[in-house]
Amino acid sequence: MTRAMGDTGRVSVFPLLHMWADMFGVAAYATTGHFGDTAVVGYLPLPEVPDAYLTDIAARHAAQPTERVLCLGWSSRVVPKPGGLDLREATWSLAVDGTSEPAKPVYGHSKLVVGRLSLTDPEAPGDSVTYTRRLAREVLASRVVA
Repeated sequence: MTRAMGDTGRVSVFPLLHMWADMFGVAAYATTGHFGDTAVVGYLPLPEVPDAYLTDIAARHAAQPTERVLCLGWSSRVVPKPGGLDLREATWSLAVDGTSEPAKPVYGHSKLVVGRLSLTDPEAPGDSVTYTRRLAREVLASRVVA
C-alpha cells in the first residue's frame, strides 16, 4: 500500500528534462513540516510521458541524489523556469515513492519526500487527476524551446 501525504501551500510547477535530449516531464516542489523543514518534490504523471523516479534520475547525475533533488526543487522556486507555474495557495497530495535525509540540512530542509504529486482543483475538488494533467500539459506547452 502506497503511503500518501498532503498539505496546502505554495507549489512551484516546472518542466523537467526527463530523458536527454528532448523528452520533458513536469515536476513540482512544495514544503511542509515545521518551518518547511521537509521538501516535497513530486512528478506530475502524464500518460503520454514515461514515468520518472526523481531519485533515480538524480543518481545518474550526482553522488548524493538526495541533495540533487533538493537542489532541483529549491532552485525551481528561486530561479523560475520558463513555462513554470507558481501556485501561491494550492492543495496537493503525494503518493510517496520514498524519503531520505541529507547528511546536513540543505536549503533549510532536513528531509526529502519524493513521489507522484497531484493538485486539487479549487473549482472541482473531486477531480484532481484531470486538473493535474491540465496544469502539467500547460507547463509543457508553454515551455520556451530554443
